[in-house]
Amino acid sequence: MTKNEFKIHFFREQIPTFSCTPGCHDCCGPVTASSEEVARLPIKTDAEHDTALAELTCPYLGENGCEVYDDRPLICRLYGTTPSMLCPHEKKPEQMIDSRIERKIHDFHAQTRQILL
Repeated sequence: MTKNEFKIHFFREQIPTFSCTPGCHDCCGPVTASSEEVARLPIKTDAEHDTALAELTCPYLGENGCEVYDDRPLICRLYGTTPSMLCPHEKKPEQMIDSRIERKIHDFHAQTRQILL
């Protein structure tokens, strides 16, 4: 496991979970992810990426929601767990993410090459 993969694993364990509104995909817009996160995802064609970007969605958003939910990027996991990325449906975990961990995740994003999904 590389240093970045270790960090991703650590961060995933620190991000609280909650139940979303069924059928909601508000957090499924174009996002960026590290190359390590993208490497875990199925390959999408340029056409699939172009279509998703034109529709301001994610290429991994399918008819039944996120097709890569278990491997979704950190930014997707953060949505709704921090005051800076609130869910418009007021869904949230019992306890929001620790602000120190959130800062470390944002620092990780700033220090790694990000790829637009």
